[in-house]
Amino acid sequence: MSDPEDYSRGFGGEALAARLRRASERIDRDGSRVYAAQGIRFEQRWYGTLRQLSEHDRPMGVGEIAAILRITHVSVSEASRSMEKAGLVVSRASAEDGRRRLLELTEQGRDMVARLTPLWDAFNAAARELDAEAGDIVRLLDRLDDALDRRSMFERIMEGISLDEPRG
Repeated sequence: MSDPEDYSRGFGGEALAARLRRASERIDRDGSRVYAAQGIRFEQRWYGTLRQLSEHDRPMGVGEIAAILRITHVSVSEASRSMEKAGLVVSRASAEDGRRRLLELTEQGRDMVARLTPLWDAFNAAARELDAEAGDIVRLLDRLDDALDRRSMFERIMEGISLDEPRG
């Protein structure tokens, strides 16, 4: 049942990007509230990079992390700069290629991961519960990723634009 006060919901599939952003923002906002309630200074955007560095337990390049997470190099770079300022990671030039920067957890970063692991387990349990309640949304997101891999939004939009229309 749709809410007449919910502008985006009224557009159905046409509001796909807006709805995905909104859901992501809601989940991130609640995650931030959990960290704050536990007295932990932690930014949601740090999670993927911190988790990769912890799981691989070795220095990793920004590009490598971005490729694993399937997000932009810029996103990982911005998060890592913020993590470096917070003392969680150090960045240094690669011995093989001085232009390449490697990220590594500091002792403070390792301590943070140890402190957050039980909390992340609670996050994961809540995510599984939410996914089940929403009807296995992760499976549908997998299908969305696959559809975008087959043909991007750019391709779909460009195919629908008339060649007679002016481009500005």
